[in-house]
Amino acid sequence: MAAKPRDQEFLEFVVKSLVNYPEDVKITRTVDEMGVLLTLSVNPADVGQVIGRGGATAKAIRSLVRLVGLKNRARVNLKIEVPTKQTTTSEELKI
Repeated sequence: MAAKPRDQEFLEFVVKSLVNYPEDVKITRTVDEMGVLLTLSVNPADVGQVIGRGGATAKAIRSLVRLVGLKNRARVNLKIEVPTKQTTTSEELKI
């Protein structure tokens, strides 16, 4: 198995340290002409911890990941996938 890129490894370490369900942390890495895109997916219960109050935690994580990317001469962006709630309306429940 090939070693993970440093930016992905760093992001995984930081996020797994923050969340309650580290086993649910998934990071996909895509490279294109715009640079590197790291897409982060976590347990729905942990999304608030990753984003933080007013997005402060997410902003700090993005800054750190960009710095790791600069050190490796790559433009790195972070996308946090937020799961949407699936609610059922009262009309759907009527038979």
